Amino acid sequence: MSVERHQLYLDILEKHKGIVFKVARSYCSNEFDREDLVQEILAQIWRSLDTYNDAFKVTTWMYRVALNVAISFYRKDKSAAYKHTEIEDRLLTYDMVQESENEQNLSALYAFINELNDIDKAVLLMYLEGENQAEIAANLNITISNVSTKISRIKQKLKLKTA
Repeated sequence: MSVERHQLYLDILEKHKGIVFKVARSYCSNEFDREDLVQEILAQIWRSLDTYNDAFKVTTWMYRVALNVAISFYRKDKSAAYKHTEIEDRLLTYDMVQESENEQNLSALYAFINELNDIDKAVLLMYLEGENQAEIAANLNITISNVSTKISRIKQKLKLKTA
């Protein structure tokens, strides 16, 4: 970083910092968003300093940089606000009855699992996790046919429980 470039940046900001704050205030009503936008604009002014053409007024160039950053920031912020609203809408339409039923079913399943012997519990838990019969057999040091039989018997017990 050259000393001249750094000094030019400081001079431009000292004389024309009002542009940055006017643009930020115009695009952001929230104080925290405004602070973020000011930081983005200042960073972009620094990055764009080498592209400044002194045939134009520095204020014109600063407005162009600040507005481009603000428009991009506003679009990003608007997109985030939309996503936030979408999530809130889904929360407002949350089906508490369905959740209560799911919770009851889950409680019943855990109660059923707790009634099983240790090896059957392990078989069922691994099965529910999506492990195939060969993996279950290897983990429990039993045969694949034994796993298959256990799964079948566990399913039968569960059917009798829920009938």
